[in-house]
Amino acid sequence: MSDLYAYVLRLGDDALIAAQRTAEWIAAAPQLEEDVALGNIGLDQLGQARTLLAYAGSLVGKTEDDLAYFRDEREFTNLQLCELPNGDFAHAMARLLYFATYQHLLYDVLRESSDETLAGVAGKAVKEVAYHVDHASQWVLRLGDGTDESHRRMQAALDALWPYTAEMFASDDLVKRLPVAVDPATLEQEWLRRVTEVIDASTCTRPESSYQHSGGREGRHTEHLGYLLAELQHVARSHPGASW
Repeated sequence: MSDLYAYVLRLGDDALIAAQRTAEWIAAAPQLEEDVALGNIGLDQLGQARTLLAYAGSLVGKTEDDLAYFRDEREFTNLQLCELPNGDFAHAMARLLYFATYQHLLYDVLRESSDETLAGVAGKAVKEVAYHVDHASQWVLRLGDGTDESHRRMQAALDALWPYTAEMFASDDLVKRLPVAVDPATLEQEWLRRVTEVIDASTCTRPESSYQHSGGREGRHTEHLGYLLAELQHVARSHPGASW
């Protein structure tokens, strides 16, 4: 397995699993306008996933569908943050704030990559993710600085997901030896600054450092990914090779 394939697969898996979780809010969001907004965010994430997985597949003679539908849980290398259940709406916005801020920083650097395909994907995606960050930020502010109950829920969501954030910035030999990759460790301080700014403005408190989960990049996942993949992959695996 080439380094480039492994790296592109990481990015594609992050986007695919995030898209699946985001799509679960369609027809379940607290208001109709939010159904539309989250649907569009999910489609952005899915578009990124399709392009990245198609590129990864082209490096090993597979299609984007092969990679999305016919790999098992241990073969996925997405961040654990992306696979966690949605929880309540505050959890969804906390995750979107954490993940979209990371993606925005990553794509902003990656669009200068010497790999033309990655640079092209990043150039388009960075504009999409800027909206995701803004959308999440506005909701964190509204909920955090709202009623006592909305503040409590927003703080609880920020606290619950914080132990999954350090994995976004874990560096390894792959990103260090691959010239076209972005070392995520270089993004951490700016991510902390931006996220802290939103949390402070929301009157919530930034969570303290705590035990941090890891393993997603090595195929070690929470129990939740298996259930997500069972739903995501059901039709393709039940009718392999079928077409409309």
